[in-house]
Amino acid sequence: MTRTDTPPAWDERTQLTTFLTYVRDTARAKCEGLSDEDARKAHLPGSPLMTLGGLINHLRWVEYFWFRVVFLGEEDQGPWTDEDPDREMRIAVDIPLSRLLAEYAEEAARHDELVAAHDLDTKARQQRQDGSAVDLRWILLHLIEETARHNGHLDILRELTDGRTGD
Repeated sequence: MTRTDTPPAWDERTQLTTFLTYVRDTARAKCEGLSDEDARKAHLPGSPLMTLGGLINHLRWVEYFWFRVVFLGEEDQGPWTDEDPDREMRIAVDIPLSRLLAEYAEEAARHDELVAAHDLDTKARQQRQDGSAVDLRWILLHLIEETARHNGHLDILRELTDGRTGD
């Protein structure tokens, strides 16, 4: 996989989508060559849900939530519940890593099409608690930030798993 954060054009949309693609690809690269067993390891006693597979599943569902639920206003069909708000991370230990990565890639491809079809100034259908609505630009920036932050977590977990650093 070739990753780059250098966009092929310098317009705002291309820069934002290039960075989102880059951080997504980086998340997937952190998992290359891992076994399902390694992807399920929880190395941090204070964070038992923090696994490589759990983070990939979390990133997949975070994109779903922001694009489909908040932006499009669809009914929330995510795995979380009021009783188990982190369920997407908990259930990942029962799903093969290859499936988690494939579902993340499929969701990303759907979202790329959605982004291409809307202006960056388009407001989300679901409003915030204060009655305001974020726009598509804000959602892209938020997902870049969230994915990049979790890439740091993936980096640490990968090093604790097998010593591999970088990527």
